[in-house]
This record gives sequence, structure tokens and C-alpha cells, in this order.
Amino acid sequence: MNLHALAVTTYIQMLRNLSAQLDKGAAFTEVQGLDPAELIAARLAPDMFPLSDQVRFTCRQAAEATARLTGQTPPDLVEVEPSFAALKGLVAATVAKLEATPAAAFDGAAERAIELVMPNGIVFDMTGEQYLRDWALPQFYFHLVTAYDILRHKGVALGKPDYVAHVLPYVRPGTMPGR
Repeated sequence: MNLHALAVTTYIQMLRNLSAQLDKGAAFTEVQGLDPAELIAARLAPDMFPLSDQVRFTCRQAAEATARLTGQTPPDLVEVEPSFAALKGLVAATVAKLEATPAAAFDGAAERAIELVMPNGIVFDMTGEQYLRDWALPQFYFHLVTAYDILRHKGVALGKPDYVAHVLPYVRPGTMPGR
């Protein structure tokens, strides 16, 4: 498997799932008569980022990894208004950028030298393969799962099928309970 197939496909399918989860979050606030800003500002813990930032960081991780692996300059973290429409727009824009990245752009990505400089001065030196496997995908999933967990914690009716909706087409007919 090449890094384009692993990274881009993974990011796109999971970002689409996140977009559907945001739809459920928006619908939840409407049905419950809640201010959407309350859910968008919700956190799992006081020292964690709110839902809006978890979505922004999820998109950033996908865009940053794609840029680094294709030899481009990573984009800055995108600022968006704290609304479901704006967050969904960011997800859609990120998916569009990923879809526009040709597989050939990843040629040599596995061996590409990746220098990752942290704000505290720590520097990681990795190959593209190490970077994707050991840093980029774990960071992406951390923020993705945290966004899901915030929505779920606040009462949005989400379950495993919402998180892994992309695998449902693989279910053998007649084996899904309740269907």
C-alpha cells in the first residue's frame, strides 16, 4: 500500500463521517432548543479544546500531513466562525483539497525526510512513513475521536456506525442485527 492510498483515503472517509456527526449535532441542538454555540464550545475537560477546535485540528492534521508528505509547506491552522455551517464548510474544503491531491504527488513520500518542530523546541526527525504512521494518523484520530466524544457526551445520539460509517457498505447482507 502506498502512502497516498493510506493517508488520503483514510482522511477523506473519516472527515465525511465527522461531517455527518456535525449534522447530528446541529439537529440535536434544534430539537432540544439549545443554542448551537453551547455545543460548539463544549469540552470534555476544562484543559481540553472545545468541539470547534477539535474539528479545526482534525482538518489541520489531514491537510498538514498531506502537505508534508508531498513536499509542500503545511498550511496554517484555519480560523472559522463557531457555527456548525462553518465547521462543516471547513471539513468540506479539507476533503476537496485532499481529493485534488494526485497520487503521483506522494512519489517518494515514504522516504521523504520530515522535520517536525514543536513549539517547545523539540524536533522530531522521521521518514514520511514514520511520520504518517507514528505522528500524523495518531494526531488526526485523537482530535477526531475527541470531537465525537464531545458530541456523544453532550447527548447527541451517536454510535459506532456513525464513527465507522464508511465500512457499512462492506457488511454482508443479512448479518446486520436489526436490519
